[in-house]
Amino acid sequence: ALGVLLWCVSWADLFYSFHDLVHGWAPAPIFFVTPLVVGITMLLATLLIQHERLRGVQSSGVLIIFWFLCVLCAIVPFRSKILLAMAEGRVSDPFRFTTFYIYFALVLSALILSCFREKPPFFSPKNVDPNPCPEASAGFLSRLSFWWFTNMAILGYRRPLEEKDLWSLNEEDTSQMVVQRLLEAWKKQQRQAARHKTEVAFGNKVSGEDDVLLGGQARPQEPSFLKAMVVTFGPTLLISSCFNLIQDLLSFVNPQLLSILIKFISNPSAPTWWGFMVAGLMFVCSVMQTVILNQYYYYIFVMGLRLRTAIIGVIYKKALVITNSVKRESTVGEIVNLMSVDAQRFMDLAPYLNLLWAAPLQISLAIYFLWQNLGPSVLAGVALLVLLIPLNGAVAMKLRAFQVEQMKLKDSRIKLMSEILSGIKVLKLYAWEPSFSEQVESIRQGELRLLRKATYLHAISSFIWICTPFLVTLITLGVYVSVDRKNVLDAEKAFVSLTLFNILKVPLNMLSQLISNIAQTSVSLKRIQHFLSQDELDNECVERKTIPPGYAITVDNGTFTWAQDLPPILHSLDIQVTKGALVAVVGPVGCGKSSLVSALLGEMEKLEGKVYVKGSVAYVPQQAWIQNATLQENVLFGQALDPKRYQQTLEACALVADLEVLPGGDQTEIGEKGINLSGGQRQRISLARAVYSDADIFLLDDPLSAVDSHVAKHIFDQVIGPEGVLARKTRVLVTHGISFLPQMDFIIVLADGQVSEAGSYPALLQHNGPFAEFIRNYAPDEDERHPEATLEDAGDEEVLLIEDTLSNHTDLTDNEPITYEVQKQFMRQMSTMSSEGEGPGWSVSRRRLGPAEKVTPPTETKANGTLIQEEKAEMGTIKMSVFWDYTKAMGLCTMLFICLLNMGQSAASIGANIWLSAWTNEAVVDGQQNNTTLRLGVYASLGMLQGLLVMLSAFLMAVGGVQAARSLHQALLHNKMRSPQSFFDTTPSGRILNRFSKDIYVIDEVLAPTIQVLLGVFFNSVSTLVVIVTSTPVFAVVILPLAALYIYVQRFYVATSRQLKRLESVSRSPIYSHFSETVTGASVIRAYGRTQDFVAISHAKVDINQKSCYAYIISNRWLGIRVEFVGTCVVLFAAFFAVTGRSSLSPGLVGLSVSYALQVTFALNWMVRMMSDLESNIVAVERVKEYTKTETEAPWVVEGSRPPEGWPLHGKVEFRNYSVRYRPGLDLVLKNLSLCVHGGEKVGIVGRTGAGKSSMTLCLFRILEAAEGEILIDSLNVADIGLHDLRSQLTIIPQDPILFSGTLRMNLDPYGNYSEEDMWQALELSHLRTFVSSQPAGLDFQCSEGGENLSVGQRQLVCLARALLRKSRILVLDEATAAIDLETDDLIQATIRTQFETCTVLTIAHRLNTIMDYTRVLVLDKGTIAEFDSPTNLIAARGIFYGMAKDAGLA
Repeated sequence: ALGVLLWCVSWADLFYSFHDLVHGWAPAPIFFVTPLVVGITMLLATLLIQHERLRGVQSSGVLIIFWFLCVLCAIVPFRSKILLAMAEGRVSDPFRFTTFYIYFALVLSALILSCFREKPPFFSPKNVDPNPCPEASAGFLSRLSFWWFTNMAILGYRRPLEEKDLWSLNEEDTSQMVVQRLLEAWKKQQRQAARHKTEVAFGNKVSGEDDVLLGGQARPQEPSFLKAMVVTFGPTLLISSCFNLIQDLLSFVNPQLLSILIKFISNPSAPTWWGFMVAGLMFVCSVMQTVILNQYYYYIFVMGLRLRTAIIGVIYKKALVITNSVKRESTVGEIVNLMSVDAQRFMDLAPYLNLLWAAPLQISLAIYFLWQNLGPSVLAGVALLVLLIPLNGAVAMKLRAFQVEQMKLKDSRIKLMSEILSGIKVLKLYAWEPSFSEQVESIRQGELRLLRKATYLHAISSFIWICTPFLVTLITLGVYVSVDRKNVLDAEKAFVSLTLFNILKVPLNMLSQLISNIAQTSVSLKRIQHFLSQDELDNECVERKTIPPGYAITVDNGTFTWAQDLPPILHSLDIQVTKGALVAVVGPVGCGKSSLVSALLGEMEKLEGKVYVKGSVAYVPQQAWIQNATLQENVLFGQALDPKRYQQTLEACALVADLEVLPGGDQTEIGEKGINLSGGQRQRISLARAVYSDADIFLLDDPLSAVDSHVAKHIFDQVIGPEGVLARKTRVLVTHGISFLPQMDFIIVLADGQVSEAGSYPALLQHNGPFAEFIRNYAPDEDERHPEATLEDAGDEEVLLIEDTLSNHTDLTDNEPITYEVQKQFMRQMSTMSSEGEGPGWSVSRRRLGPAEKVTPPTETKANGTLIQEEKAEMGTIKMSVFWDYTKAMGLCTMLFICLLNMGQSAASIGANIWLSAWTNEAVVDGQQNNTTLRLGVYASLGMLQGLLVMLSAFLMAVGGVQAARSLHQALLHNKMRSPQSFFDTTPSGRILNRFSKDIYVIDEVLAPTIQVLLGVFFNSVSTLVVIVTSTPVFAVVILPLAALYIYVQRFYVATSRQLKRLESVSRSPIYSHFSETVTGASVIRAYGRTQDFVAISHAKVDINQKSCYAYIISNRWLGIRVEFVGTCVVLFAAFFAVTGRSSLSPGLVGLSVSYALQVTFALNWMVRMMSDLESNIVAVERVKEYTKTETEAPWVVEGSRPPEGWPLHGKVEFRNYSVRYRPGLDLVLKNLSLCVHGGEKVGIVGRTGAGKSSMTLCLFRILEAAEGEILIDSLNVADIGLHDLRSQLTIIPQDPILFSGTLRMNLDPYGNYSEEDMWQALELSHLRTFVSSQPAGLDFQCSEGGENLSVGQRQLVCLARALLRKSRILVLDEATAAIDLETDDLIQATIRTQFETCTVLTIAHRLNTIMDYTRVLVLDKGTIAEFDSPTNLIAARGIFYGMAKDAGLA
């Protein structure tokens, strides 16, 4: 309506002019042109309003700016028309006078109305989003000032923000969109490269000349990831560049205004309004600069965020399709690094990108204006700047070199810590903690040495950085004054130059940063591009569609390998599997059984032949792959819940009994890698997943090895066998179990990657080949061969099942290449993982809990069945005590000195500038100033003093920082080494590792510099205010309201941004843990065809993280605008008061106060930023402190009561009504145990799982402390002596053989107590001598992490060698026979019988045949003694033991 009215007004003007013309007055042409142009413009404006309404734009920037300019231009005639009328005393042209004022009123109201946002049009789609981002509907002004964020700032101030408070992402920021765009661009690059390759290959050269020009051969073009990114994100970058350009140009307006202001002050006759106008312009210019700068940052940071999201998504998709050879090259940790570290680098680089062209522009403009001001003497200063660049560069290079070395040390320290945490139980049992502590400490020493060097370098570079601007000013002014006696230094020249030099300082400082950032990012770019260009699995290598009729799987002359450069693992295979058949694949360790399954899945590279697999596939890998989700989600694996089928599946896989034991039933959350399940449970869940999937073909890779024998039987009968759930399906079963072979339809025997024989069981036995011979040697008595004979009634079956629920077997596997890879530890470089806070349980190690910890009864876990309490993101403000802790760690005196030095530096800086101001005010005699040399001298010395003080404070800070880092790490390590075993069972090792990596890194490298900068900026701001107040005392009046506003904004911001940062770090770790989980289980995900679902899950996790990131970016912009506004007010008032008090002020003082004011914006902004940085980083101290105060176990050595030399002499062990529980609040595991084992007796301990067998041995070592009662060894109460005195005198061969990375020698004897001969002797007796002597390094053979480069059997033998070396009077064997083939087992038993003849041996037996010749057998049942007698008597008594022996075919 306003538009139409305006249009009418201008037409009225036009018609009035025509009316004049008709009546014979000839108006000037302007009276025709103006109304016509205005009229057309208004008409266009009206149309634009309508058009935007229809498009649903709720607030138009174009229109607001248009109306604003209209009003601005109308103000001048508004004033002049009134002045004219007043001067003449009448209105000369009443009609035009009236229309103009109507026009003005209408334009003004249009401006006011356009500032409000309109309602969305009726036809706009309904917004279903529960928490939409207010940005979409915010008005133009609200967007400029980020006013729409205010609600969240207020909410964050009232209470800590939670994830549900975050707004949904804008459509164009979601992973779905962003990743898709980058992927398309990258695919296009790949297609071009491929086309180029074929062209080159076909010799399709463009023309001869080109070749000559390009230097002969055209090289094959690599697909460029950089180009793909530019295509995707280029437009956003361009928009931001425009903002940047405007801002850079605006930054040079203020120095010019300053020079006008100083001229104005120096010229008393100038009109006052002139001064006010300059002050006003300075204000307007600063405000525009602020608004534009923040828009620029907003665009560039959002672009950085999208960039990171896109890279993460593309890497995730790629990781699902890479071949195994690629996986072998890069560990899971390295691929996770691409995602966490390298993608983050791109995000960090984004804000610096525009500097590439902006920095040279700013530098050249600054030099141009300086030249105008001071003439050629500027070159002296610029030359110095240029000279300092290589110096800064050299320092930066040196720092990088230190950093690389430091990273190496840090990596090795974290790797060692990770191993210590995975093997902490072994360290405790062997009393080896001190040796490993020393190793960690020695690495840490080296780290701190480098850290100290680096911080000293930092101090020097900060000295250069502070002195540079000063030296430049000094040299320039010095040269200027000395060159010509007539060159007078007045206020205008001095302070305008000072301001320009301050502008110049920023791009120069940033350039070095930019260069190092670009260097880092280019490395990341190469790594990502290399990864994305890797080979992908060939989807066509397994034919899914066609197959000869009647068959489910056929392989014709198939030859397969894991990688092109490796010899084939399987060659010339010919296999046919009929539909619905049950096929067994058997053969010795390492003959390629698992590889065959992988080949059928299409996981191996096919060299020749054909593979046909018809129908959907379900796959059970040898190492169960369990997701960090509820048990039910693991079984359903993305399918809909069908209660009947689900229940059937659980019953068949013997999981019903487990659900009763698990705290949350099937809603129990399973920890990462199934950490809170036993090996057997993991395997059965993995099997249940396959059964539930209801596929056509089942590939089962030895699922029965991890479960106890009777459970294996149950599963075979109920699931796999001819009567099982899967009876009609095609099943391929890899197995070691001899007892199931008779029921197979077909058996394939593999040897060295080929089929050595195949056929049905009777046929193979008649064939009398190696298979038949093996069966005759190892099959038990005849009646065992017909399993029906031993089927017991169902009731008994139930009891048996519960036994395995907590089965203690770990899933240790044949070392075939793939499992070898899968086992590779999940976080090879945990240290470089940038997970700030960890999500629930960043478990890094494959740690198994002891038998009873696994049954975490409901008393302790929350009802919802989460095992590991989530680590909370800290809430609210940081306690002052944390700052106090850190100050104490640094040293109080150090901290005080640092503050004093900083004050001194500020004072020196003010002094220098006041001196400069006095110099400029000095009277000029005969066109020259007299004592220039004195002036220069004092100015120089004050400047140097300032630099020295800064350097001193930086040095002190360095010393203090390193001191704090040392003491905090030492305390942390000391406490963790002494934490009881229960602590490690309930705390995921990732959470502990995070303290050692991320938090220690923050304490090492981030905290001290942050505090240093914060102090500097703080004193800088204070000194600015002091200077302005001294020059214009009136300014003091404004300080309070401005300070109040500043503090108010800062409080809001810090509360909100701190919580957003925490939410961001908490939501970051699930992305990486989900990713590493995916990479580990890629083959399972592919086999079940769930790739797309997993990509969607990853997108969802990234989006959650993006929400907090986006809010954090906006919070910074919100703060920026408000704080900079405070700074702009300071400029306004400083100039304003300078104008009002110009009679009493010298130009020098005005220059001083305004040039200081122009810097204050930057300082204030930095101060808030640094305060919130400090708050979010000091949390590291809090978290480390928290872990230095956890409870510790009993002392290692009790000085007053050490056992006598040579104790124990006899090895007599006595339990007196002994009870124990795992943790306070849990039930007793052993109840009133009383028994006596005489010296030299051999006692076997048996019982169903969960009866307390392992607990008993743990009590002996005091891993568990007594609830009541006592244990005596040779009549000495073990509770009275130190833990190390006790543990070093006992020997255990633990169930899972854990080795540490290092030499074999270190693994046998970390303290170096034994001679070389002793070691060889021990290796001889443990049947390892031949293996070790065949290694070139001998005893210095390097074991890899977890002993991965030895087979499980060999690791077990190394543990035996350890026991033989220690040769103590009491030996505990926790048998782990699941891992060893029967032959090795016989060897071990023989060695133990001969070597430990005189010792007391306690054996927890899983295979009863090993203990049938022992003196006595102890049968435990539910933590009490059920039977205790010699094996023959027990069998005669027909009790529990008899039943077990009967099961095993020994009775």
